[in-house]
Amino acid sequence: MDRRDFIGTVVAGAAVGVPSRAGGGAQSSPKGKTFRLEESTIPELQAKMKSGELSAESITKLYLERVKDLNGRLKAIIEVNPEAIETARSLDRERKEKGPRGPLHGIPVVLKDNIDTHDKMMTTAGSLALAGSIPLRDAFVAGRLREAGAVILAKANLSEWANFRSDNSSSGWSGRGGQCRNPYALDRNPCGSSSGSAVAVSANLCAVAVGTETNGSIVCPSNANGVVGIKPTVGLVSRSGIIPIAHTQDTAGPMARTVTDAAVLLGPMTGIDTRDAATSDSSSHRQADYAQFLDPAGLKGARIGVARDFLGFHPEVDRLIEESLAAMKQQGAELVDPVEIPERRALNGPSFQVLLYEFKADLNAYLATLGPQAPVRSLEEIIRFNENNRDREMPYFGQDLFIKAQAKGPLTTKEYLDSLEKCRTLSREKGIDKVMDDQKLDAIIAPTGGPAWLIDLVNGDSFGGGSSSPAAIAGYPNITVPMGSVRGLPVGISFFGRAWSEPVLIKLAFSFEQATKARRVPRLLATVAL
Repeated sequence: MDRRDFIGTVVAGAAVGVPSRAGGGAQSSPKGKTFRLEESTIPELQAKMKSGELSAESITKLYLERVKDLNGRLKAIIEVNPEAIETARSLDRERKEKGPRGPLHGIPVVLKDNIDTHDKMMTTAGSLALAGSIPLRDAFVAGRLREAGAVILAKANLSEWANFRSDNSSSGWSGRGGQCRNPYALDRNPCGSSSGSAVAVSANLCAVAVGTETNGSIVCPSNANGVVGIKPTVGLVSRSGIIPIAHTQDTAGPMARTVTDAAVLLGPMTGIDTRDAATSDSSSHRQADYAQFLDPAGLKGARIGVARDFLGFHPEVDRLIEESLAAMKQQGAELVDPVEIPERRALNGPSFQVLLYEFKADLNAYLATLGPQAPVRSLEEIIRFNENNRDREMPYFGQDLFIKAQAKGPLTTKEYLDSLEKCRTLSREKGIDKVMDDQKLDAIIAPTGGPAWLIDLVNGDSFGGGSSSPAAIAGYPNITVPMGSVRGLPVGISFFGRAWSEPVLIKLAFSFEQATKARRVPRLLATVAL
């Protein structure tokens, strides 16, 4: 969860130089080593498995070796699946006997450590309070990925409790995993809360990953780490078995190096789940295959609104946006410039109240699913654990959000119901839907955020210019794609729109990606030259 709109916006760090879409070109692996799978896409991996050049087992072993080589510096992976190789071996046997299940057969996937897996890995949200917790069943999304033939490679580090423990924090830090680091410059923050998922994908520690978002937690780390992130419409992907913040805004989503891989991953993640009522709304909208919408000419004739009120936080990011708009025009897009999302500034207070109320109720409900062996059984017990373990759990920042949430009443409280209704009305029919109807738009674009700021365990995060809130509060889809870099630090552009418009947004994002080719391989530099 990204608190940028609740605690004020601070321009990220100091200005860090001249923007460059080129970014220095593709780079070799750190320490001069070459990595056989560097930047490999899902279609490329499938082709190599089909030809016999590689197998699921050999691919899994290569990624595990990569994790062993780099994770000490990145702290992106919190736990490796000890059954990954055997799972891959079994999938190879199945491929020989029956053929592949689908495009994810044998593909190693990393899951954020707030997604339940019923295996030999823990699910802890990065917190020592849940150390040793083995859920009684897979999260729905984890089960769907296993059914699709994916290899669950590891759990990713994250901002502890998905960045909803304290007003001030360092994104990517957890008591269990330590401080995750940005692969473009190791002294820079990876953003969060899906920090490790983004870093693992960007640094080629896996093929693809799954993150979660309440507000910004997929798109912000995707922006900071030069990858593609899809924050789906709430209800497209089940949340059952995912450690929650708030059911009104929570969702899981794909994180990948390309729009193609993100689209391939999204389809198998969807489905109707009786444990998550919101998924019933997706029955007439979900697609089994989102790769069918990958169209290099997708921008031609598209009517796209430019949300200019999200510019002005960083001059080099603004310049990259102008370059991106020019590229869209070249591809045949019609730009409506500017557009403004009505009432968006009136949403921050009510949304924060919704999250506080729902966090207490939803987290306590999740903990009840762990059964009698749960290490902790309520938010109140977690607060007490943290106080009793301050040296390990709170060496830098506190738990004021926990305390505020604990003080809230039930979800029948008038303050909660009034805030929820205000959020729904202002973000949807008086917000995104209104501007899209009035201007007849296919999508709205804005900079996803600024370049990564320096890790600061004294003062905490320095967010700058994020645009995640309108789609997050509405529960609508948002896709971020790399658009260039500022002194080697990547930044992205966001495409967001109406509920269930993932096919349209994927088409637009893919077309933009193919026209710009802005992603560059990180080199794990100690710092960037200013």
